[in-house]
Amino acid sequence: MGFIIFVIFLSLVFSLFFSKLKKGKLGQLAKLFRIASVVFAVSVFTYWFIKKSVIGVVNNSLSLQVINKLPQPLDFYVINVNNLDKKTPLETKHIGKIRPEYYRVEYLKMNKSDEYWVAGYLGKKNLVYFSQHSVPNKNIDQMVEVQNYINQSEKLSAIAKKEIEEDNYQNMVMGIWVTLCFLLLFLNFVLLVRKK
Repeated sequence: MGFIIFVIFLSLVFSLFFSKLKKGKLGQLAKLFRIASVVFAVSVFTYWFIKKSVIGVVNNSLSLQVINKLPQPLDFYVINVNNLDKKTPLETKHIGKIRPEYYRVEYLKMNKSDEYWVAGYLGKKNLVYFSQHSVPNKNIDQMVEVQNYINQSEKLSAIAKKEIEEDNYQNMVMGIWVTLCFLLLFLNFVLLVRKK
C-alpha cells in the first residue's frame, strides 16, 4: 500500500503544477490528468478505509478473545509467528486498549502458523505482559485471560517489542503520507471546482 500512496502523492503534486496550464490542448490534457488523479485518489482511499473498517473475519481463521482481568487498561498486540514464510516470520496486529473486565476479539490466519504471542503495554513503552501460545488444534477458538503481569520469555518479548516498535513506526510514517495526500487532494479538488 505504501507504493500506491507514494504514486498518489506524486500525481497530486503534479496536478497542482498542472493547474497553471489552462489554455489550448495542453490545458485540456492537464485538466484531464488532474481529474483522473483526484478520482483515482478518492477511489483508493475509499476502498482502503472500507477495508480497514470492516471486521477482519476471514475464512478458515482462528478467533482469539483477549480478556483483561487486570485493574488497569492495557494496550494489546498479537504477533502471529509465521513458520513457513521466512521473509515475514512475524505478523503484528494491534488489538487496541482493553479496559478492566472487557475483551476484544481478533481473527488470525493460522494456515502458515501454529503459534502466536500476546503482548500488553501499560503506556507507550512499558511492556508489562507477554505470553506465548501454541495452537495444536486450529479448529478450536482461543481465549487468553490476562490475570497478572507476567513475561513468559525475556528473549521472545525483546523480539516482540522490537517488532511492535517497527510496526508502530511504519504506521506513523504511513499516517504522515496519508495526511499529506489528503491535504493535496483537498487543494486539487478546490482548484478543480473553483469558478473563475
